Amino acid sequence: MRKASKLFVISLLLGSVTLTPAALPPAAAATPDTATPPSGPGRYEDLVSLFTEFDGWKDPKPVNGVVDYSPAVVQQRRAQLKTFQDKLTGFGVANWDRHKQADYLAVRAQMDQQDFILNITKPWARDPGFYVDELQRLAYADLPLKGAALSAYQARLKGIPAYLAQAKVNLDSGAADYATLALHTLSHGDGVGHGMPYRAVEPAGLIGWFADLRDRAAKQQPALVPDIKAAERAIEDYRRWLVTNQPKMTAQAGVGKPAYDWFLRNVRLMPYTSDQVVDLAQRELERTWAFYTTERHRNRKLPELELPKSAAEHEAQLAGTDAKIRKWLVDEEIITIPDYIPKTYQEVGYNAPWIVRPEGPMFWEQVQFRDASPDHLHATFPGHKFDGLTGARVTDPIRGKIRDSGRTEGWGFYLEETALQLGLFDDRPRTRELIYIFALFRASRTMGDVRMQRNEMNVEQTMKLWKEWTPYLDDNVARTDAAIYLRRPPGYGMTYTVGMAQLQKLMVDRNRQLGDAFSIKDYHDYLMNTGRLPVSLLRYDLTGYDDEVSKMWAHTPLSALSR
Repeated sequence: MRKASKLFVISLLLGSVTLTPAALPPAAAATPDTATPPSGPGRYEDLVSLFTEFDGWKDPKPVNGVVDYSPAVVQQRRAQLKTFQDKLTGFGVANWDRHKQADYLAVRAQMDQQDFILNITKPWARDPGFYVDELQRLAYADLPLKGAALSAYQARLKGIPAYLAQAKVNLDSGAADYATLALHTLSHGDGVGHGMPYRAVEPAGLIGWFADLRDRAAKQQPALVPDIKAAERAIEDYRRWLVTNQPKMTAQAGVGKPAYDWFLRNVRLMPYTSDQVVDLAQRELERTWAFYTTERHRNRKLPELELPKSAAEHEAQLAGTDAKIRKWLVDEEIITIPDYIPKTYQEVGYNAPWIVRPEGPMFWEQVQFRDASPDHLHATFPGHKFDGLTGARVTDPIRGKIRDSGRTEGWGFYLEETALQLGLFDDRPRTRELIYIFALFRASRTMGDVRMQRNEMNVEQTMKLWKEWTPYLDDNVARTDAAIYLRRPPGYGMTYTVGMAQLQKLMVDRNRQLGDAFSIKDYHDYLMNTGRLPVSLLRYDLTGYDDEVSKMWAHTPLSALSR
């Protein structure tokens, strides 16, 4: 590890980082530190109007059930985006308060993300699985449908043959890893279940799920069967086409280091380079493995946590976990629980329903069936479900529309270690081991995210790395997560670990700023009620510290990168 990077990691873990120009990405380092916000005539109200128009535009709309990704339409969208971006320099941001300045940077980042998708990731041209994803969600539909829902669904079913015919034309720069993942998803179940309904025997990929849909429609809504059969023929034809054309799909799936660093700086609004993120991930791996090792030693005379033997046993554990966490949040003054939050775990939901798999539980179930606490904190209460319910009450026209994964996934992960440090698991020593297992996966996931996007590792190598560092991890979960973090906008996989570190740093900053007046409950309530902006913007918004934000005014447009 380089000397400067070691200092960076130590400083970040201690909660205070001062980045020198030498530590910045090359494009930003070459820009004077004296860069200032725009000082045009545009008002804040005009920014709100611009963002509202952009937000309604950014997701392409289907026509007759099909979204058009033809070269002419994509080029038209690039021109439309440029019109939005050209207006950004005309606002009087320099004269606004810091809260409105944070909103401006968030809006600019949203436009930069669309720029990146249109010009760098280009999933419609590079990723055969892009088209599979859209169809997968159709296969999960609850039947029967009625009225407008039925009409919209039937239009999408009828559009599948044309959609996949378009895919064969658009996919002119397919990436090798993407093609392999798409073929797997077409014909194999992953055993993970992101959004899919429960089946005792999981259908074999998209093809199997459409067969499942046809069988259900035959009993519940026979009028849909002809369109489903036509869709099945188109999907099978697409699979054969992909098998034939896969050898030509030799492009690299990642975006490359310069583009990845640009994305971190301008879209994620993180004050770190990808090299620094790798250093942080390595340190987190080593730190967490050390804690996992010592925790295992501490608990060596205790019985291991066993898997439940029935659905009833699992449900009882879930109920006890939810009640324990709710009581702890109130008794220890951790966060405000608004009246509109559901009162039971059945209402708020949970991530791991009881499933008996022939091959045994997959990774998430290995952990959650032993103790639901780690994932209940992260994904449910007061994690993602709680976060989503409070976030939906943010009525601000900008902040209510933005959902940055550094803030959302960072919050979920932050809760796991914070609960451990605050003593929630003092009476469940073996559960502390599960917290560390989750943390090991997050840190190794960060490493894989960066290295896949920088084209230093492929999917198989990433799966191998993750399994080496993560107890219980199986191939299906490893492959599914590799696909998610390679195929989503870059940097999603690393936002768990880095977002958590940023939230911890912000807590340190606020505590040192307020002294005895600091309240952890107030800090958490602020995060829930202010909008899910990138954490660097929340830091500026809450504390007024501008050492990170001041570097962001020197904006390097994506077009300045060599393509």
